[in-house]
Amino acid sequence: MKSPIKDITSIQTGLFAKPSGTGELVYLQSKHFDENGKLLGELHPDLPADGISEKHLLKHGYVLFAAKGTKNFATVYEDHNKPAVASTSFFVIKLYDKKVMPEYLAWFLNSQSTQTLLKGQAIGTSIPSISKHVLENLEMPVPSIEKQKAILHLTTLRNKEKALRQEIETLREKQIQQQIINAIK
Repeated sequence: MKSPIKDITSIQTGLFAKPSGTGELVYLQSKHFDENGKLLGELHPDLPADGISEKHLLKHGYVLFAAKGTKNFATVYEDHNKPAVASTSFFVIKLYDKKVMPEYLAWFLNSQSTQTLLKGQAIGTSIPSISKHVLENLEMPVPSIEKQKAILHLTTLRNKEKALRQEIETLREKQIQQQIINAIK
């Protein structure tokens, strides 16, 4: 069964604010993440909470989708992070259908076929942007929760495999370089 994302979520844009360097909230921006949606480091509160509406505060399980620029990714906000709001670079996606896991939605948005489709519909030349309308009308397959968990588990294993292969390649390169250096001596 496929479902348009707008039928199972509500989507709002992030908040426009100017971080002051200190405060109670983290102002999440694309620069805080790598191209796969993983946090690059420790988050530090840089935005005062005064005047920030409750509706903009991120909650556990919200999916953030970076819609502006060339680095489009989805990530799930987790409540072990410091209290935060998303910048206007993001769409904040709130699932209201319990038949879909936030991690599965993020996986779907990050999948190569979805990324290709979204990038093909991006507007703008200097800073490409994916519109809310395009995102809302994107049709997503909705398998059972068990299948969603299996997909996520398989993806985790594949990512670990890729990391191990890269580590092996790096170690092999070091070994070969050391053998060359030893041969020269």
